[in-house]
Amino acid sequence: MITIVTVGDRSIRVEVRRKAGGGATVSVDGRSRDVDVVHAGPFLHLVVDGAGYDLGLARRGSALQAEWPGGSAAVELTSGLAGNGPSAPRAQTGPVRIVAPMPGKVVKVLVEAGQSVAAGAGLLVVDAMKMENELKAPRAGRVLELAAREGQAVEAGALLAVVG
Repeated sequence: MITIVTVGDRSIRVEVRRKAGGGATVSVDGRSRDVDVVHAGPFLHLVVDGAGYDLGLARRGSALQAEWPGGSAAVELTSGLAGNGPSAPRAQTGPVRIVAPMPGKVVKVLVEAGQSVAAGAGLLVVDAMKMENELKAPRAGRVLELAAREGQAVEAGALLAVVG
């Protein structure tokens, strides 16, 4: 799954690919790292290329507050990217194409064509690499096109829906 992480005025492209044996390969602006996540109380314990890190995440309105020993930052995430390419940020006006973030299977369609949706409303659930990813409306609008159906196999970048 591709996510744009915004911290202050800096946007970072993050791609997560689950590994068959557990863990994931995380690419941050093109630089890959092996990551395992272990839940440890209110913090996540991350093992990145063999080194351990604690990270706490708390929702603060539309953003997240990331906290770690010795620091913190407000973080905004944009995931299940739509647009002209895999790293394009979500559009805030006009029709927005919702595409499959990686190859997988549509396991649930949560809306119908023509339905009005609020920003952040769930549209579809795609199972990719044994992980369910709920794709959400990037803005309020109407489902102009619904190209996906439950049980359908999809490739990365395949059009699933259009919200306008």
